[in-house]
Amino acid sequence: MKSEPLSYLPAGDQGPWGIYLEQVERVTPYLGKLSYWVDTLKRPKRVLIVDVPIHLDDGTVMHFEGYRVQHNTSRGPAKGGVRYHQDVTLSEVMALAAWMSIKNAAVGLPYGGGKGGIRVDPTKFSPSEIERITRRYTSEIGILIGPKKDIPAPDVGTGQREMAWMMDTYSMNVGSTTPGVVTGKPIAIGGSLGRQDATGNGVFFTAAAAAEKIDLPIEGSRVVLQGFGNVGNAAARAFYDHGAKIVAVSDVTGAIINEKGIDPYDLLEYVQKSETRGVLGYPKAEPLPAAELFAVSCEFLVPAALERVITEQNAWKVDTRIVVEGANGPTTPAADDILAERGIIVVPDVIANAGGVTVSYFEWVQDFNSYFWTEEEINQNLERVLREAFEAVWQVAQDRKVTLRTAAYIVAATRILEARALRGLYP
Repeated sequence: MKSEPLSYLPAGDQGPWGIYLEQVERVTPYLGKLSYWVDTLKRPKRVLIVDVPIHLDDGTVMHFEGYRVQHNTSRGPAKGGVRYHQDVTLSEVMALAAWMSIKNAAVGLPYGGGKGGIRVDPTKFSPSEIERITRRYTSEIGILIGPKKDIPAPDVGTGQREMAWMMDTYSMNVGSTTPGVVTGKPIAIGGSLGRQDATGNGVFFTAAAAAEKIDLPIEGSRVVLQGFGNVGNAAARAFYDHGAKIVAVSDVTGAIINEKGIDPYDLLEYVQKSETRGVLGYPKAEPLPAAELFAVSCEFLVPAALERVITEQNAWKVDTRIVVEGANGPTTPAADDILAERGIIVVPDVIANAGGVTVSYFEWVQDFNSYFWTEEEINQNLERVLREAFEAVWQVAQDRKVTLRTAAYIVAATRILEARALRGLYP
């Protein structure tokens, strides 16, 4: 008997969660006997919605909507970031948690998937207000999180600062310092070397692995990046350091182009000093209409911002050899089909941007052992893990004659559902 649809999302457009469900439907025919358990993937294990009230600096009280979702814990504790963004929704957080389940399983990490978020524009509040939001949110979700239950990390709108506040709040509430409750912390309180650039470096490692399969050299290749935040700028620097040419970049302020190449180190310095904190106005490049970014000819296109940016409306315009998904869910299923039809390789988010959670895993292990690795050891292990994961996914794609995304889901879903089947149902 099929399970009933979830009642707490609209029956029509289910947003990012709907995209995830379609991806699960596509992989189901490849799961064999494990498809008996496939509804496990279609239902989050736990969904917590919390009210986050704080005193603003002017003395008034404001309420924020917060979430924490644990999608699946068959293979280990939930793991996933906390997003601060004004457009955060339950559907989005559910999808992000589910993608974390797939990502952790595809890479082979002993985690399930989790995700959190608060509907807030962090740019419109002072540091002290953000601290109060973070601490209250942490207290509210404290019933779910813990170093052996659910380990948050940074995501869009959050970083080391917020993770330090979360760790401290949790530690105060349980009565002992607990570094392993979050990852992505500052080095001084149990963070890991290499974590800041891990996701962007992972984008480069998986891009390089894909390029090797089609004999595409990195040196001299052209790269277009949509998004120049933590992931985008780290990926840009990694490509640049290996001889690639960054020809176009966009962020929330706009898009820029220079076919002779953009120095990402210089661009990052400009962004950090500019009033808009964005790429628009960079004097060593020309402005470009944002809608034309994906049509810029390149060898690597890196969407590194938010979900659903490559759609069936613009997928026909994409002019690249390889799409490397630095963001979560940037390509819709319909766009996936178009890109596949056009022979464009898509390195899916669940392995392309898994560098962050991989180094988060390293941080978690280091916290438990109170023994920390060098940055060289971190980066060597990161590259090894991601290249091995990519190789396994590539082989499944060749054997089954499917896209890399479907292959990644076959690998991940098989691992998750094998764990579900072996553990059985309690009671």
